[in-house]
Amino acid sequence: MVSQLPQAVTTLLLFLALAAFQPDLLADPLVLWGGGLTLALTLVCALVPWQRLPYRSYLVIPVLDFVPIGLLFEGLFPHVLGVPFMAALPVLWLVASAQLPRAAAPLGALLTIAMLWVPVLLRPGPVTVPALGSSLLIPLMMLAIGTMAQILTNSAEAKDAQMCQLLAAGARRERLLSTVLDSVDVGVLALDETGRPLLTNNGQLHAHAQRRLGLPSSVAAPVLYDGAGAPVPPEATPITRAVAGESFSADLVRVGEPPAQQVLSVTARAMRDEHGRAEGSVLSFNDVTELVDALQAQDEFVAGISHELRTPLTSIRGYTELLAMDDRLPGTAQNGLAVIERNADQLLSLVDDLLNAHRDAADLHVVPADLVALLEQAAEAAQPHAEHAGIALKAWAPDTLVVAGDPVRLRQVLDNLVSNAIKYSPADSTVFVVGTQTGDSAQVQVIDHGQGMSPEGVRRVFEKFYRGPTARMSTTPGLGIGLALSKAIVEQHGGTLSCHSSLGEGTVLTLTLPLTSPRGAVPAASGRAGR
Repeated sequence: MVSQLPQAVTTLLLFLALAAFQPDLLADPLVLWGGGLTLALTLVCALVPWQRLPYRSYLVIPVLDFVPIGLLFEGLFPHVLGVPFMAALPVLWLVASAQLPRAAAPLGALLTIAMLWVPVLLRPGPVTVPALGSSLLIPLMMLAIGTMAQILTNSAEAKDAQMCQLLAAGARRERLLSTVLDSVDVGVLALDETGRPLLTNNGQLHAHAQRRLGLPSSVAAPVLYDGAGAPVPPEATPITRAVAGESFSADLVRVGEPPAQQVLSVTARAMRDEHGRAEGSVLSFNDVTELVDALQAQDEFVAGISHELRTPLTSIRGYTELLAMDDRLPGTAQNGLAVIERNADQLLSLVDDLLNAHRDAADLHVVPADLVALLEQAAEAAQPHAEHAGIALKAWAPDTLVVAGDPVRLRQVLDNLVSNAIKYSPADSTVFVVGTQTGDSAQVQVIDHGQGMSPEGVRRVFEKFYRGPTARMSTTPGLGIGLALSKAIVEQHGGTLSCHSSLGEGTVLTLTLPLTSPRGAVPAASGRAGR
């Protein structure tokens, strides 16, 4: 019916124009028959139940449309020109039907020729070639129109097919994404640039995002605290920060009140288009409550055990010193007391490491500290240990390297680095401690030529309680806390501690701290040389 409407409307407008300007032409029987047949075909389109007939059966309508057009042409020529061009309407219908992909345009041209030649052939008298050839331009134009329409139709069909493929691929990706989100135990929330939730696998996250926009929500607003337990203001909540375009990783947020408080690790990433404009954000919420509780319990346990061990060790050391002061003891007893005192000192050092590993950054007392002086003190303190192990300890540094830090904690780091280098170096080797200035930073490198570490050992060297296979099999004592503690202290000072090592070639530990003033290092000839 829709495809027939253009011809029906065109014929109606033609009759209205004739009634207005040339009403006498309406008396021609051919004109009346042409209008009547067009009306009849239109009614057939509307009344026949085409869905019950074979699918291509409706093509009889555009084929029959050439008959009323030919009658109108015969009845109105030469008074009204251009009527044959109405044949373009059924030609376009045949092409657009896509039922005759290669034959529609030629069929339309042939039907146009038949529409024009049949009246000529039926007229009395001889048929001349000029009479037939004079109307060939119109069929050729119908062929061109049909061919162009066929090309456009094929292009549209190709685009439709491509669009269907893209839609199917998009639907498949959406199903895959939904399945992935439903299969993970991490809450995911995708927001657009206004903060409106686009995708989530958690109903509560969706409700919280809606509430931020002022939309109705059935879930009560949660009470949020940061990792230290301080309340989080509304402008600093993870969702608000993400909507503002901020990206962050593993931020701890406490939800609710103790003892039912939940700890979430929140990560956000901003989405931007190819021009850098914000398109939204994606947040992930990972429940780490059990992990945080376990770490807290571990810290409390280790701190408690360390304190319990420190008390009897202090007593052992004290009484050992008192006994060693007794000149009446034989030499063998004095040697035994020395062994007890040495091992007690070693055990007390390990206990101190355990206690220091659980100190907070709030314990720092930051003042201007000369890193060169601390380096010299560490080298001087380690010198007896190095001489006893048969190791040469050499230090070099400029006159001064002033940093902002806690001298006690920085000295602890240097003591640890130098002690480790001596501990894992073979006899008759050399340990170098070098202080330099690099840009606006002070740098200390501790270099040894010991057993070195594998790439896996280098990657894990700063993990708490980690000791490499070689260290575990050796008689060298240790808990694997010193370097982890040193790295934590350095990072609390805004610096870095890195490790470079190869098996059998030794290790280089590099400490970098920001300088408090741009004071440069002096040349090696005028610097301070250690022993």
